[in-house]
Amino acid sequence: MTRKRASVIVTVCLIAVLLSACTQDQRPAITSDLKPLVERILTKEEQDKLTPEEVLELLKEGNERFVSGTLTSRDHSEQVRIAANGQYPKAVVLSCIDSRVPVEDVFDRGIGDIFVARVAGNFENTDLLGSMEFATKVAGSKLVLVLGHEYCGAIKGAIDGVELGNITAMLENIRPAIEYFIGYEGDKTSQNEEFVHMVAEQSIRITIEDIRKRSPILKEMEENGEIKIVGGMYDMNTGLVTFLD
Repeated sequence: MTRKRASVIVTVCLIAVLLSACTQDQRPAITSDLKPLVERILTKEEQDKLTPEEVLELLKEGNERFVSGTLTSRDHSEQVRIAANGQYPKAVVLSCIDSRVPVEDVFDRGIGDIFVARVAGNFENTDLLGSMEFATKVAGSKLVLVLGHEYCGAIKGAIDGVELGNITAMLENIRPAIEYFIGYEGDKTSQNEEFVHMVAEQSIRITIEDIRKRSPILKEMEENGEIKIVGGMYDMNTGLVTFLD
């Protein structure tokens, strides 16, 4: 290698190093002012003061934040440690097992905020009724929410009469909602989104009626104004929960 060529190579390398250093110096530092929020876990006294109407409003406000993409930043590690000594959740949500319905996120709730019970098709049975009675009568929650969702596979399976193992018996819990529309003149298959939506909503209403019929504890608590039992539909496309009348 000639001296001239070596000198050129050295010069090019030096220029590259200088340019790199200059670029790094001019690059803005990546910082964030957003800090995790360590929410104070609800105390028994604070839970007692809440009304069912206030809890329902809190869930609605949380869903608005979820839809707008302004979820609360939480320090879950800290909340885990704080919540270890006890829990006083505001509500119990009976939801489908669908992985596309992240219940705590949907309502912008953190650790210790809500009980979540899940079963495909979000219907009630003895075990779930017992869980809801524990959540309200024993643990003090003020709201029971039956949360269904669009495009539910369990609803579609029940409509199409799917038979497979224990799934067959499970889907029978949804059949009353299908039979409610015996006079419906449209296509009664899972391909008809309108029919699927109608059955999903009716299944929520039937589940709420069955909760009141099958649980004297929850029925009495509702009549006394200690809790509310409500239903809602989650829209997969928007993230919005529409609460049923």
